[in-house]
Amino acid sequence: MPKDKPLWEVNKELVDVATGRAKADLVIKGGDLVNVYTGEIIENVDVAVKHGRIAYVGNAEHTIGDNTLVVKAEDRYIAPGLLDGHLHIESTMLTVTQFARAVLPHGTTGVFIDPHEIANVLGIKGVKLMVDESKTVPLRVFVCVPSCVPASSPEFETSGATIDAKEVEEALSWDGVIGLAEVMNFPGVIAGDDKMFREINVTLKKGKTVEGHISGIVGRDLVAYVAAGITSCHESTKLVEAAEKLRLGMYVMAREGSAWKDLAEVIKVVTQKHMDYRRVILVTDDMHPEDIWREGHMNRVVRRAIEEGVDPIRAIQMATLNTAEHYRVDHEIGGIAPSRCADIILIRNLSKMDVEKVFVGGELVAENGKMVVEFSEFKYPDYALKTVHLKKPLEVEDLKIKAPIENGTVKAHVIGVEEDKVVTKHLIEEVDVVNGEAVPSINRDIAKAAVVERHKGTGNIGLGFVKGFELKAGAVGSTVGHDSHNMIIVGVNDQDMVLAGNKLAEVGGGLIVVKDGKVLELLELPIAGLMSDRPVEEVSEKVAWLGNAWRALGCTISSPFMLLSMLALPVIPELRLTDKGLVDVVKFEKISLFEEGK
Repeated sequence: MPKDKPLWEVNKELVDVATGRAKADLVIKGGDLVNVYTGEIIENVDVAVKHGRIAYVGNAEHTIGDNTLVVKAEDRYIAPGLLDGHLHIESTMLTVTQFARAVLPHGTTGVFIDPHEIANVLGIKGVKLMVDESKTVPLRVFVCVPSCVPASSPEFETSGATIDAKEVEEALSWDGVIGLAEVMNFPGVIAGDDKMFREINVTLKKGKTVEGHISGIVGRDLVAYVAAGITSCHESTKLVEAAEKLRLGMYVMAREGSAWKDLAEVIKVVTQKHMDYRRVILVTDDMHPEDIWREGHMNRVVRRAIEEGVDPIRAIQMATLNTAEHYRVDHEIGGIAPSRCADIILIRNLSKMDVEKVFVGGELVAENGKMVVEFSEFKYPDYALKTVHLKKPLEVEDLKIKAPIENGTVKAHVIGVEEDKVVTKHLIEEVDVVNGEAVPSINRDIAKAAVVERHKGTGNIGLGFVKGFELKAGAVGSTVGHDSHNMIIVGVNDQDMVLAGNKLAEVGGGLIVVKDGKVLELLELPIAGLMSDRPVEEVSEKVAWLGNAWRALGCTISSPFMLLSMLALPVIPELRLTDKGLVDVVKFEKISLFEEGK
């Protein structure tokens, strides 16, 4: 937990240090300051810290005493700690503790999280677990209460839990909870849904932020959505929608995660249209642990923005001050100025975002890519560890798709996935039928998909087809299935699909790759079927091995498990599969697998 004290307890001592009447605990001396308030670099600056807060910026020689720790920063840039404005820690498959160990060495000192993954499995109790664990780590974790649990109507899918407006209001009173997380129920907002507006309004009454989630919508509906009091969105994938959101006063979040790489297009609002950058925020949304371990976290996203033509100082502003201002915490974090928390990073090369030292609350927590402080692992209760409940073990018969003809081909609605794209395509494809059963086709890259309800033992299994994974053999499975997190299995062999599903149920959840009746790789995720209880180094290595196993099945796309996890998300266009069948997300209706009369 950061060691800075509340400002009202120490402001007099900060003044004493600034005037020279008292001495600083820490002075970072002689670096080039990245001033995010003015957009300039100021050479040869000292930063004096007392009780974890900044007391003085300038020539701080008069604040140095016998017990002051002096850190030399010559030939280094002094910048505020980086902030991730929107992410789901569960998507890293790490606990909050291990996530902190992964990102702090890369200069991320604060994150604004939406724990709606664990919330969809465990409800408000899952959110509280994340809040409680956040208090044990030297990373600032601000929590937004999940707004859409479940993410869609019970007509479309079976969720593990629900969160109502009363629970949202309760959670908003918890220390560290800062707003209402992404409002995915766009149709509910437009239609004036009472439940949705109760959640929005209890948040607004408390003066807290309401986060958005709206993709591909412009014009009247977007204006109506913003009129509800929703102030940001991380789902822009096209320049035109990002520009319109900025014009309507929203903060546009440019996303660069493991699978969803929208920054190159969205950042054109700055690099091509030359719109004001102060309402553009850099975020990751979803990242896999091996990508963090290998490439970095927010320093990686800032670096990508710079590569796309953004001035380095502006790119840093998009990952610090802009974010803090949006969440109304810029009086505490987001810049290097007197009274602010001493969350500071030293950078060797600004364009490469090569982070050397990381301070949180004036404490050195990481140096040269490694943590220099340790903290204990949070213990999760039993109810969070036993969350996969199938009605019965899967059998091959459960996965057979009965066709309207005996033999030949039939036209079917098929989910089309594309590398690095969260949006799917609604395809109409010819599917082979053998002895009355619709079957996958390796030659046409059509695999079978199954979504198995895993929360309440209903026995629901949604069956369909997906194109784009390039599978030549075997099956893959996951209990990470946004947002309701039912079990998703994709394969070209029913026996392997059954083995994948039953093995995941046996171990309490995870990610699995199966071929020819053998498990090639398995990453166990016992915490809510979403997160590992192992160190980040182990999880990162396992995820890399899983990627190799995917390639052994013929798949060459990057982050395929991210794409797999999104197949059951019936709030993002165009076509999805849930435990209750196919959902046309454009029309917001369930549809049959086969075209009528075909």
